Amino acid sequence: MTDENNPQGDAPAKPMRKIPRLEQAAILLMTLGEADAAEILKHMGPKEVQRVGMAMAQMKDVSKDEVTFVLNQFVDAVGGQTGLGVGNDDYIRAMLTQALGDDKAASLIDRILVGGNTTGLDTLKWMEPRAVGDIIRYEHPQIQAIVISYLDPDQSAEILSTLDEKVRLDVMMRVASLESVQPQALQELNDILEKQFSGGSSTQTSRIGGVKRAADIMNFMDRSVEGGLMDSIKDMDPDLASTIEDLMFVFDNLKDIDDRGIQALLREVSSDVLVVALKGADEGVKEKIFKNMSKRAAELLQDDLEAKGPVRVSEVETAQKDIITIARRMAEAGEITLGGSGEEMM
Repeated sequence: MTDENNPQGDAPAKPMRKIPRLEQAAILLMTLGEADAAEILKHMGPKEVQRVGMAMAQMKDVSKDEVTFVLNQFVDAVGGQTGLGVGNDDYIRAMLTQALGDDKAASLIDRILVGGNTTGLDTLKWMEPRAVGDIIRYEHPQIQAIVISYLDPDQSAEILSTLDEKVRLDVMMRVASLESVQPQALQELNDILEKQFSGGSSTQTSRIGGVKRAADIMNFMDRSVEGGLMDSIKDMDPDLASTIEDLMFVFDNLKDIDDRGIQALLREVSSDVLVVALKGADEGVKEKIFKNMSKRAAELLQDDLEAKGPVRVSEVETAQKDIITIARRMAEAGEITLGGSGEEMM
């Protein structure tokens, strides 16, 4: 049972560890059984499936109280609403848009409500970045830019890292200058890919690319690759490079998020990931984190940092990117507002 005196429902009546939402989703799916869980996963995108799948694989020693807590949280969340009978489409649209944001929800809504199959371009989202890089390696740079703009920024960043340095620069400049693609051109590209992947036959054009998309992709690149690419962009177009930098949200920008936002973010980040991420953080970020924790929790975190010992730079970067991804997801859902240069003024 949850504690009725706790309006946020963060802790049940019996004290237990804080369970991140991602882990709650994994626990819920594990309790449903294979068939029902599979039906739910069919309606999720590749990144969501990967994240939930990894969380499920890493779960161990889940107590009965934790399972009960997650189920109660789920029942509380859906108990006062229903999509049964009347207004299903409106309910689904509102639910997915609130959960995923406008851009991510759009294609998923089309697949669920319109009944379209996964398109050729969507199929690329399920592939390893190196495999996608091999597919587009010898295509025209404009085709490469469209594909890179269409995919999720973290996958696009990995794909770009597999391409030659000169190609990488050309593609990123084209991504930044992209605004939209004609439906016929997008459909032709989709049809070519579907011949290889036997995907569906429908697609819908949308605004893709642009400077903001370029900044999102740059956020997910390794620092060595991102630094070299940014220097090359500066040589070609200093103003564009400056705009991209202004739109990028990096780990150090966490100190610009308001206190309430940081507290909400910390509820979603596991302590293990936070410790590794802070090993490479500047003092401003650390102060922001410690300030928004209880005195006891801050002391424990500081002890963990001191006891952790040396950590590889790659591990620190991965942990920081994980937290940035969570922050961006929460910002898209309207749960927090990203501060600093990484967020456009509202």
